[in-house]
Amino acid sequence: MSDRDGGTGPLLLGVRHHGPGSARAVRAALEAAGPRTVLIEGPPEADALIALAADEDMRPPVALLAHVVDEPGRSAFWPLAEFSPEWVAIRWALEHGVPARFIDLPATHTLAWGREEREDQEQEPSEKGEPGGLPSEPAEAVRIDPLAVLAETAGYDDAERWWEDVIEHRGARDGDAFAPFEVLGEAMGALREAFGTGGHERDLVREAYMRLQVRAAQREFGDDVAVVCGAWHVPALRQRTTVAADRALLKGLPKAKADMTWVPWTHRRLSRMSGYGAGIDSPGWYGHLFGAADRPIERWMTKVARLLRDEDRPVSSAHVIEAVRLADTLAAMRGRPLPGLTETTDAVRAVMCEGSDVPLALVHDRLVVGDVLGEVPAAAPAVPLQRDLDRLQRRLRLKPEAQERELELDLRKENDAGRSRLLHRLRLLGIEWGEPTASRGSTGTFRETWRLRWEPELAVRVAEAGVWGTTVLAAATAKAEADAVGARSLADVTGLAERCLLAELPDALPVVMRILADRAALDADVGHLAQALPALVRSLRYGDVRGTDTEALAEVAAGLAERVFVGLPPACAALDADAAEEMRGHVDAVHGAVGLLGEGEGDGEGQREDSAPQGEVSASRAGIRGRWHGVLRTLSGRDTVPGVVRGRAVRLLLDDGALGQEEAARLMGLVLSPGTEPADAAAWIEGFVGGGSGGGMLLVHDERLLGLVDAWLTGVPGDAFTDVLPLLRRTFSAYEPGVRRTLGELVRRGPGTRGSASGIPGFASDLDTARADAVLPVLRLLLGPDETVDVEGAGDTGTNDSSTHNDAANENGADDNDLVGVGR
Repeated sequence: MSDRDGGTGPLLLGVRHHGPGSARAVRAALEAAGPRTVLIEGPPEADALIALAADEDMRPPVALLAHVVDEPGRSAFWPLAEFSPEWVAIRWALEHGVPARFIDLPATHTLAWGREEREDQEQEPSEKGEPGGLPSEPAEAVRIDPLAVLAETAGYDDAERWWEDVIEHRGARDGDAFAPFEVLGEAMGALREAFGTGGHERDLVREAYMRLQVRAAQREFGDDVAVVCGAWHVPALRQRTTVAADRALLKGLPKAKADMTWVPWTHRRLSRMSGYGAGIDSPGWYGHLFGAADRPIERWMTKVARLLRDEDRPVSSAHVIEAVRLADTLAAMRGRPLPGLTETTDAVRAVMCEGSDVPLALVHDRLVVGDVLGEVPAAAPAVPLQRDLDRLQRRLRLKPEAQERELELDLRKENDAGRSRLLHRLRLLGIEWGEPTASRGSTGTFRETWRLRWEPELAVRVAEAGVWGTTVLAAATAKAEADAVGARSLADVTGLAERCLLAELPDALPVVMRILADRAALDADVGHLAQALPALVRSLRYGDVRGTDTEALAEVAAGLAERVFVGLPPACAALDADAAEEMRGHVDAVHGAVGLLGEGEGDGEGQREDSAPQGEVSASRAGIRGRWHGVLRTLSGRDTVPGVVRGRAVRLLLDDGALGQEEAARLMGLVLSPGTEPADAAAWIEGFVGGGSGGGMLLVHDERLLGLVDAWLTGVPGDAFTDVLPLLRRTFSAYEPGVRRTLGELVRRGPGTRGSASGIPGFASDLDTARADAVLPVLRLLLGPDETVDVEGAGDTGTNDSSTHNDAANENGADDNDLVGVGR
């Protein structure tokens, strides 16, 4: 075989995958040789897909995706960028009407190879035909990097710099289209003589298959054949072996039925930091080198300047000129033929970034690596689920993008509601295209904020999810039902019910609700019930915004709450410190859930029924807040209940107005009396004013409570003080610095010195109605022109539709929970 046209065998073009210099050299060599066929390293199952590379809707970077039909998670990618030599060879063949074929080991063997190892070790997919979960080589093998060895031999400490100097920057200066392939082939031959396979044992099988394919092409086209493959394989393809020997290496290979298609890829996934081992650190830079017709450094500096200007950095044309000059100077000083990425980066840092690495990091992320996302034509093979997803993306105008972006949704708008449903359904299917995040402008339930970013491996997740159905709706419904049956805990089922409401899966919800009711009836663990209740109650609010019938969910939630009310007092008895702290968290969660479940019950004691998220409340929900207050009173008065839970129960009653300040002070006085163990008293204080519940401000505003705590603390015996100190430190260290300073000042002055309003301006013993009336105009602006505010705390906003009240408030940027508190 030969590397030169007119030799004794096929033209072997050894390349570096994703190298723009190699890509230019391949194009020049093919133009000079004019072969009758082009053979390319890649899976032969993709031969039928080669014609799609000429489609006007095909835009690299793209990748060939192979996956096992019955197990889509077992997959492999073959990425191709615009500057990949393989892509250039495909495009040249299509443009000249020359047959192009892939000659690497078939994916049917690659995906099935190493099944036993795959069961013990899961690995990420790698670039050239290494499937996910398939160990590339035995663990003891030491793989060499041929380019690193050549660079070190040439006196370079960086293989990237060596490659740029020798290949990327040589252009067409010498006029010999075949010279670089001859030199690189000889270098690889010397390396293989010195290192053998270099740890690439699997390559022996792949190369045997390649030789067989080259022989078959020779029989059809003679020696007028060009082979584009990794330079490492060139010596093996030159090697003279018998057909029998090559077939013997391929005998007995395992098989798996595989499907193949094109999928979009990204520059970020071509970089090493993505974990796919594509072999290049700077795909954006290489794409620029390949696409720049002339003056690549000047054009690159112009791109950098444009990016920095878009980020409000003061970069002028003079900066561009000076940066180009500095890059040329650095290249000359370092003995390089042209400035490389190192020189341009140093020049950008010094001239445009003023020595700062912060804007330089932006340049590296946006330009050196880049967020380019490829596109594939609609004619490319795809599973039915992928086609339905493509249709929904077009209809909802939700285009996949490689760059991360935030998407604000208003669920009152039909298109935004559809986008929300799609994203939630995809999350149920394990396709994490979007991630919910906190909204910055509003906390209303009709708003959602998503962080979107399309990653190439999501194509595999779509193929995997295809087993659940042919459409997104059908697949999400089937997956939700299966997850409900296989859920391991009650909290898992309630969380799934919440997600079904968010995804609007009416067919799955009855199944989930039936399983939820069965699990709730059988689960006697109060902790499990308390964990499950908040998710159910949140779902009621989602149903209100989305127009979903949640009456069945409301009945289950009310029944679950009743079981919690009955089981909580006995469950709080005789707990150790860790269990008591966990139970306090459950009490807080249930209290928040009851506050939402019992919205619209007037004074909170169950004396009247008001609106609920779906109209009239059922009898089981009437008075639920009053019964919860009864549970809290029971907890607050039982000596067998840990102090941290008793203190929290008193605090929650006080916050809801179900307990007067005088009574709260009396209970605190009893707990802090000399007859109570200091450790139990400290735990009670932790429950009452700790846990980030605003207890610090309560002590600031109520001098009586502060005086009780101060008197107790100063009276704790010295031998007991060391035992309660850690708990007290945890309690008071959670307060904001301003609150701690105010408390310290009040304690320094001593209790009773503040008196009335003369102590601290703005505080008085009685309500100043004139000052309170001053805030009414602001509240009317928040609530809307048609709302009224009851300053007496009756909770009547002039309408019996609580959802209308909340939405009107949220339209003006207010928080539902804050405005609910206004009426109390």
